[in-house]
Parts: sequence; C-alpha cells; structure tokens
Amino acid sequence: MVRSLKNPKKAKRKNKDSKKGDGSSSSSSIPSMPAKVWQPGVDKLEEGEELQCDPSAYNSLHAFHIGWPCLSFDVVRDTLGLVRTEFPHTVYFVAGTQAEKPSWNSIGIFKVSNITGKRRELVPSKPKTDDADMESESSDSDEDGEDEELGGSGTPILQLRKVAHEGCINRIRAMSQNPHICASWADDGHVQVWDFSSHLNSLAESESQGAQGASSVFNQAPLMKFKHKDEGYAIDWSPLVPGRLVSGDCKNCIYLWEPTSGATWNVDATPFIGHAASVEDLQWSPTEPHVFASCSVDGTIAIWDTRLGKSAAASFKAHNADVNVISWNRLASCMLASGSDDGTFSIRDLRLLKDGDSVVAHFEYHKHPITSIEWSAHEASTLAVSSSDNQLTIWDLSLEKDEEEEAEFKAQTKEQVNAPADLPPQLLFVHQGQKDLKELHWHSQIPGMIVSTAADGFNILMPSNIQTTLPSEGA
Repeated sequence: MVRSLKNPKKAKRKNKDSKKGDGSSSSSSIPSMPAKVWQPGVDKLEEGEELQCDPSAYNSLHAFHIGWPCLSFDVVRDTLGLVRTEFPHTVYFVAGTQAEKPSWNSIGIFKVSNITGKRRELVPSKPKTDDADMESESSDSDEDGEDEELGGSGTPILQLRKVAHEGCINRIRAMSQNPHICASWADDGHVQVWDFSSHLNSLAESESQGAQGASSVFNQAPLMKFKHKDEGYAIDWSPLVPGRLVSGDCKNCIYLWEPTSGATWNVDATPFIGHAASVEDLQWSPTEPHVFASCSVDGTIAIWDTRLGKSAAASFKAHNADVNVISWNRLASCMLASGSDDGTFSIRDLRLLKDGDSVVAHFEYHKHPITSIEWSAHEASTLAVSSSDNQLTIWDLSLEKDEEEEAEFKAQTKEQVNAPADLPPQLLFVHQGQKDLKELHWHSQIPGMIVSTAADGFNILMPSNIQTTLPSEGA
C-alpha cells in the first residue's frame, strides 16, 4: 500500500547530476580513496562512505525534474519510429504532480530531446588501470571503437506544458492506440479522461526551445469525469479495444468504462466486487479483450471476465501482505508478475492456476515494499522492479548460474568480485541514486530504455548489460 508522497518538498532547482550519477561527473568528483565494487545485499555503507555511480555501467543515464514530485507518469507513444536504437533519443511523457496544496497541482505533458549516450562493450577490449576507473564518461569515448558516443553531445532538453488539475494525481495512463488520450486518478475520488493532442502537437512542432510553457498553466476541461466513492490508484487502458478502461478504488470497487465515441464513455454503474480491501492495480489481458486482472490489499489477485457478470472468474492468494502492483506480460501472455508490500515479487504461469500452485518464480531480494513492476516490451523474460529501498532492479528469468562463464568473464575483466551465494543469478542490474522510488516504465519504442520517477525527480536509464534481441530489419 506504500504509495503516497505526503508533505513533499518541491525539487530544488540546482544541478544534482553528479549525485544522481548521470555519467557526466567531472574530475572534481573523483574520490580520494580507491574505488571498489559495491555488492548489493552484502556490503554496508560505513559512516562517511557514499556510493559513486560508475558511468560505464550505462549506455545512457540522465536525471531531470518538473518541479513537484510525481507519484505516477506514463510514456506517450510517438511517431518517431517503432524500434529506435540510435542516439540521440527523443521521448514524450505525461505525469501528475503531488503538490503541497491541491490547487497547485498539474498534469505535465513534456518532451525530452537530445538524450545522448554510448553503446558500450560488455567486456572491455583492454583492462583499465586503477587510476582510470572513475574517469568521466567523455574520457572513454576515444579508447574503444565500439564505445563511441553516438548522436552528438550535450545535456537533454526538457520542454514542458502544464494543465491545471485540482488535487494530487495518484496515477496517470496514456492510451496506447490514441496516445493523446490520457486518464488520471485524483486523490479526491475523480477519474478524468483528457485530450492532450494540442499540447503534444505543440511540443512536436517546436524545436529545442527549453522549458516551453513551464511558467504558465493551461486551464482545460476533461473529456469525461467520473466520481468513485473513494480515491484510488488502479487504472488501465485495454491494449486490444481502443478506449476501453477499468478503474478501481480503495472501497474495493472496479468500474468498466466503454467508449461510445471518440470523446465520450459510458461507465457501468454496477461495479465489479470481489476483493475484501482496496484495489491497488489493474491490468488488461494482452490477448483476451474481455479479461482483466486486479490485485488488492487483501493479498489476492483476481481474474475477471466482463462477459460473466460482476464476480471474479478466478481469485487466489498471491502474497502474505498487500499486493501493490501487477504486470501482465504482453510477449508471453501466460505470465503475470506481482509485487508485494513485504518486498517480495512473484511470477505466475496462469495456465497452472487450475492445478493450484501457479508460481514459477519468487524473489525476496528487496526488503521494503515493491512500488512498481513491469515486463520489458522487447524481451519476454525480462522485467524491472522498483522498491521503497531506493533500488530499481532488472531481472532476466531465463538466466541460470554458469560458473565457467563467470570464470571467463573475470579473467577478461581482471575483476576479483565474487557474487554472494544468495544473490539470484537472474538479477541483471541494480540502479540507485533516487529517493523514494514510485513508478517505472520501459519505453516500448526504444529497446533497453527505462524511465523512473521518485520523490526527487525522474531518471532515464539504459543499462549497458541489457541485451535486447532485435529483428534484423526494423519493425
């Protein structure tokens, strides 16, 4: 249930790049003591010690904020290409603020361009000397032919437009088929649907002009507004039926929205009821247009079929604590991931539900509540997880421990690091540097890119060890 940002402080307008570790640290940030690799779950920070980001672990890493913290955001699909691999990148987002006063809130529609980076070799062609380990990112580019900066240089450019919103935004989602249409959950119990086409068009047509519209807030009426009996967090657009929406609240109720035109919806007045506590997340099936899943504070996950009435088609105990988030795998539709308040997350094969135990993987790496979980849009076995322990982790369920491969890698890299025995071999990457992580999303059009939001702003990251199998010809 850990989700709200109470009494947040507005992000200070100063450069935090070196703290967040976006790969642009200067020589002044080089520690006087020799650097060593930190082992998650094993090493503890002593007094006076701090973690230093290693830029070579990322193909790209950038940090930014839009003022007030954002509990939720979504990546907006664009027309710049279905599978983009060349730097610099341009991305579009929508995000909802958590301001100190209700009237100070807004929905941000923003474009981040000139996202630069490098495509790095997983195994360096020659070992680095100790005194070169913490060199700035730009110093690497001349050494390796495959490690060159792609697509220019400089910092990303943020262009922002704001639409006034009364109250904090608990969650926001853009429709994949019509990405200018977005749905927002407000903390006053309203779910609203918006048309942001004019703002997105303005951003798309504008060149790099800085934070466009950042100082002004547009007043705009929503296309549709529906009042739940209580506030909520769960909301999802159908990936198969444009405009079909479900929203769930803290009073255990789930409502179905059916589009009646491009700008109007009919909300069924009779809710789906089956959970004994707050509905925390909702996910439509990627293959069945009438089927969706829900998770709850009651520790269960339910599967619903809108053709079978208002009761759940199936329900099962998923965790020993609140189930905060779920993600339905769109590349392997039998797989459903769930994250709990106790820090655990599980993977289920829905084909095994009838046999009782459907859990095919269960991880206890995180020790604090799971705040977000999402399958990769490009690799069926890969997912990302964020937690209140300030870690964003990436997992590949297809991996198994291979001692011969480890020995070969250590020989090539001259590394003396031994992974702890209880560290799961499926753990690919650990990203840190953000405080109070709340939500993450993969970019569906840029393989390997993840965006995350936290109390101190956003990160855009592309870990260098995330191998994505791309088609030989662009889709």
